Parts: sequence; structure tokens; C-alpha cells
Amino acid sequence: LMADLADGFAALPGAFGTADELFEILTWAQLGLHAKPVAILNIDGFFQALLAWLDHAVAEGFLKPKHRRLLQEAEDAEKLVNLLSSYRPEPAEGKWLERRDL
Repeated sequence: LMADLADGFAALPGAFGTADELFEILTWAQLGLHAKPVAILNIDGFFQALLAWLDHAVAEGFLKPKHRRLLQEAEDAEKLVNLLSSYRPEPAEGKWLERRDL
């Protein structure tokens, strides 16, 4: 319900709970369940290792570049708000798997 009511999603530095919520909402975006902005507040480079891992996943073919672009980043709160408020989603792609493919 909270995701339905949200205009966008921002993750602040944290641990397991933050990662769980962040990747769940990114997965929903990847699957086309929402087209809302998702961003992290990367204060003092807190999320640099995570971003490097995602970039490596793209380089190795595990993550599509368009899905990597679903996660935006900002170094301060003002930039984060600007990112979220100016977000325009990329055109939607079809479903990953159609029922007939099962």
C-alpha cells in the first residue's frame, strides 16, 4: 500500500533493511509494476561499492543497462529531491515472460 501511495522512492544509508527495500522496489520497476523514480542518497560515497557492483553486473551481462539506469544517485538531499521531481521513465518494454512461454 505504501508503494502505491508514493510518488517515488529514496534510500538513505543503512544495512539489510535498506538493501531489502531498495532492491524490492527496483525489481518492481524492472518488472514494470511501477514507473516511479528510485534514488539513493550517496553521502560520503556510502553506496559506491553497491554502484560498482551494479556496473560490474552490467559489464558481465547480468543486468541490462536500462535497468541499471532505474537507480539514480545524489550526494546531497537537494540534488536527490531534484532527481526525484524531474524523473521521466524510459518507455516500457513488454513483460519478461508471457504465459504462453511457460
